[in-house]
Amino acid sequence: MDITTLLGIALGLAALVGGFLLDDGHISGLLVYTAAIIVFGGTFGAVIVSFPKSQLKQIPKALGLAFRESKADPNGCIAELVDMAVVARREGVLALEERVQQHPNPFLRDGLQMVVDGTDPELLRSMLEVEIEAKEKIYAGYAKLFESAGGYAPTMGIIGTVMGLIHVLSNISDPESLAGAIAVAFTATLYGVASANIVYLPIASKIKARGEELIAEMDMILEGILSLQAGENPKLIEKKLKSFLQVEARADGGKDADDDGEKT
Repeated sequence: MDITTLLGIALGLAALVGGFLLDDGHISGLLVYTAAIIVFGGTFGAVIVSFPKSQLKQIPKALGLAFRESKADPNGCIAELVDMAVVARREGVLALEERVQQHPNPFLRDGLQMVVDGTDPELLRSMLEVEIEAKEKIYAGYAKLFESAGGYAPTMGIIGTVMGLIHVLSNISDPESLAGAIAVAFTATLYGVASANIVYLPIASKIKARGEELIAEMDMILEGILSLQAGENPKLIEKKLKSFLQVEARADGGKDADDDGEKT
């Protein structure tokens, strides 16, 4: 479980509710079930209409991508590819067959299996690039589901508010309850805007970020497999693959990794 996703959502909600309560608000004023039905029911309905059934079935996987720890392990992949390159130079690529078949990373496993099978380098590159593009589309589709919800929710909130005001104005004979009824009506707008900006859109952004991590790892693995197939020096392969980590290294501390993989 990725605690940062849950922590971010909890912190956002706590800030909104806490600020409201500190301003002498009452928690009961935020709990309006009719507004929740309109906003959340309307949002989910709009999303269901917007996407085919096959894509809606991917929602659990999309949530898994956002709420689980990242499976990307570029440093581990580099170490394994370099080790395999050493074995391939000494004993030939066929010596990797048993090890390849047991590898848990399906992309790396399939790519190396094609190397062992003697696949042409250009065909190998083409096939792996097609697989990377397919993954990119899948992750983009995951994010689009929640981006869509984030777009519909505020509109549903406005619709809920308008419906509430219609109800209020149709019973204007009781002026004393008018202010409270208007406040309740605007709760729908709050639900719509808050859910979009604290839940749906942040989850979409998290899915995009996770997808980019995994795609970057696949790009790195692709170069490593092709370098191994070409019989390049393992040290050069290691240096080439670690260049994929330079952006991350700068983001972490403004320092690049040297040839030995240590921060300088």
